[in-house]
Amino acid sequence: MRDLSEGPVAKQIFIFALPMLLGNVFQQMYNIVDTIIIGQYIGTNALAAAGASFPVIFVLVSLVIGITTGTTIIISQYYGAKDYAAVKRAIDTAFIFLFFASIGLTILGLVFIDDVWRLIGLPDHLVQDATLYFSIYAAGLVFMFGYNATSAVLRGLGDSKTPLYFLIISTILNIGFDLLFVLVFGWGIGGVAFATVLAQAIAFGLSVIYLNKTHKIIRFAYRGLEFDRDIFRKSLRIGIPTGMQHTFVSLGMLALMSIVNRFGTNTIAAYTIAWRIDSFAAMPAMNFGLALTTFVGQNLGANKPERVQKGLFATLVMTTILCLTLTAVAWLFGRQMMGVFTSNAEVIDIGYDYLVIVSSFYVIFAAMFVTQSVMRGAGDTLVPMFITLIALWLLRIPASHFLSLRYGEVGIWWGIPVAWLFGFIAAYIYYRTGRWKRKAVVKYD
Repeated sequence: MRDLSEGPVAKQIFIFALPMLLGNVFQQMYNIVDTIIIGQYIGTNALAAAGASFPVIFVLVSLVIGITTGTTIIISQYYGAKDYAAVKRAIDTAFIFLFFASIGLTILGLVFIDDVWRLIGLPDHLVQDATLYFSIYAAGLVFMFGYNATSAVLRGLGDSKTPLYFLIISTILNIGFDLLFVLVFGWGIGGVAFATVLAQAIAFGLSVIYLNKTHKIIRFAYRGLEFDRDIFRKSLRIGIPTGMQHTFVSLGMLALMSIVNRFGTNTIAAYTIAWRIDSFAAMPAMNFGLALTTFVGQNLGANKPERVQKGLFATLVMTTILCLTLTAVAWLFGRQMMGVFTSNAEVIDIGYDYLVIVSSFYVIFAAMFVTQSVMRGAGDTLVPMFITLIALWLLRIPASHFLSLRYGEVGIWWGIPVAWLFGFIAAYIYYRTGRWKRKAVVKYD
């Protein structure tokens, strides 16, 4: 566990973010390997079907992920204040909530999935594969929530290394299971989904065994867990706006998917691949932002607000350098990266257009996400929610819709940076007001 309220600011954030970044590289390898195997060994239709499932899964889990983020913020602030009893109660509360939430969401998803396909206009020939993939994935939500919650709790305590180790194990297992279930057993797209669920389940089980033997604060046992209503209410106050923000983003992805679906299977497949590559490229900004969130939480908890501004500046410098590098890579090697997933020339061309347009604005995305991370670390999650709502639903979706009518699928991609630019400007203006400092859970006179 790391105390981020002491030591050189930039070094602390970088060292804390690096394991998370490496961890997310491995986590994205789940999706990258799945997509490569589907595209190269199963086919374009299966690739499009899996791609249509991702936004639906994100919608299903986004609110719960946001509430868990609220708990992580509380944990970081209590840990910064050295209130370890409250830290333990917050951890227990988070895991109790996530267990029951995962069961409810699995049932909800399985019951309404056919209605969702009709709502977004998924082509009929993709429905069967999409339903199979989604159903298996949804059945394993309890393991996904369990593992991700463990990682989030450890980050709140300042430990970003341990989740990395188990993520590496999970990724290796996932790749092995993918090859076994698809190439040897011939299970098709269902085998890809089952490989992911099984790998997450094993990694979660191993992390439980390890943490029970090594951590004094974290204990996984049915007996002895304590649900603290006051902490849960605080988690809801902080987490629901973040959860709603995730929900707006995921619903926006679903709305964007409905626009993409109008252009046929090749465009859906191209979007699936390019979005995977794009998600990979977004990781540095998101992980440094998460590190900054914990940094802000601990420093406000330790009554050291003067370190927050230094942390923001340092994080912006680091993410800007990384984003400019990633933009150059996307421009120079975008076609080759698309070619790893498919040999379909039309799919490659459409995906490359996406990468060139969107990657040109990675610096803006990073600045937006990092600035909002300061507010989240303080516990002020309501304003970022409204910024996201406006950027997504009043700018991105309408822009993508109307531009696609005039310019085809290329117009869809231009709606993305429009929303990022507004999101950054609005977040920076609010940051300058300083009002977010009043939202901290730990108060000082």
